[in-house]
Amino acid sequence: MPALIPTRFSALITWLGTVPDREAALAATPREALMARFDGPEDEAHGGLTRPSCSRVLKLYKRNTPIRNTRQFSILSAEDLAATAAAMGLDRLDPALLGATMVIEGIPDLSHLPPSSRLQAEGGATLVVDMENRPCVLPAKPIEAAHPGFGKRFKTAAKGRRGITAWVEAEGMLRLGQRIVLHVPDQPIWPHLAAARGEIV
Repeated sequence: MPALIPTRFSALITWLGTVPDREAALAATPREALMARFDGPEDEAHGGLTRPSCSRVLKLYKRNTPIRNTRQFSILSAEDLAATAAAMGLDRLDPALLGATMVIEGIPDLSHLPPSSRLQAEGGATLVVDMENRPCVLPAKPIEAAHPGFGKRFKTAAKGRRGITAWVEAEGMLRLGQRIVLHVPDQPIWPHLAAARGEIV
């Protein structure tokens, strides 16, 4: 079984938020603290132990099949968020417009952390990285409302820096200014990935 290796990278929580009703709006409400429970962040519409399957897994399940929710948290990098804003021609991009749960500062290339890496906060709350959260068109509407003429620029500008999704492995409180340590699995990259995808090697 692969071990989890603590790294020299630690991050600072610079923003927290929850989406209370995703049917009403994608935008998140800023929070100073939130409780991470096994079913996700409290008062978060994207929480729950399960979720209805979506377009990301249509090759596995029919749409709306109940599946395990590994997308409880949407985590962004402060550095990537700034780069995305610059690529869009904005001075700043409010993470609330993207429906973010958390923004952290200090971990390079956050969007490409290995799946099953852990982010452990002071006090014990621990999140498991699911995978890269690819950009989509949904944030365009709230961005456009806040910055007319810029909404359509988001998807292209955010490519490779949209952050990650994660789920709660150990419960605990998350607060602004709290330190988080990154642990990564010591498992090497699977050497047969290209062949499995049918790519020319």
